[in-house]
Amino acid sequence: MTSETREVAHNQHSHPTNRFYLIVGAILIALTVLEVFGYLGEQNGTLAPGMAATIILVLSAAKFLLVVALYMHLKFDHKLFTGVFVFPALLGVLVIGGMILLFGPVHGTSTAREDERAAAEAARLEAAAHPTPAAAGQH
Repeated sequence: MTSETREVAHNQHSHPTNRFYLIVGAILIALTVLEVFGYLGEQNGTLAPGMAATIILVLSAAKFLLVVALYMHLKFDHKLFTGVFVFPALLGVLVIGGMILLFGPVHGTSTAREDERAAAEAARLEAAAHPTPAAAGQH
């Protein structure tokens, strides 16, 4: 197959219309708004600690797939290009997911727990530095 016939074959499939891209853009905006609501929900106590990170990671992955598949025309290109893109992306997801698990729930401490420990330690040090009269009389 010559380069001209490849170009003709490539141009034979129909490309999306402007309306399609506007709809995808609206979906991306809606997903971004949901990410912001997830963050705000955790900040005001509606959601459990750590939920914002989960929500943002999942919605960001969905947005990434939409952009790559539709705006970068990966959906309309040869399947080899999809494989060349998807394999390293999956490898990256596995490595990053493994690092999150390794340094988070499995062997590390979550940020919320660390903040609670730091606040308790600061309160203990403050109490030791400035004892109340009742506590001073107990010694």
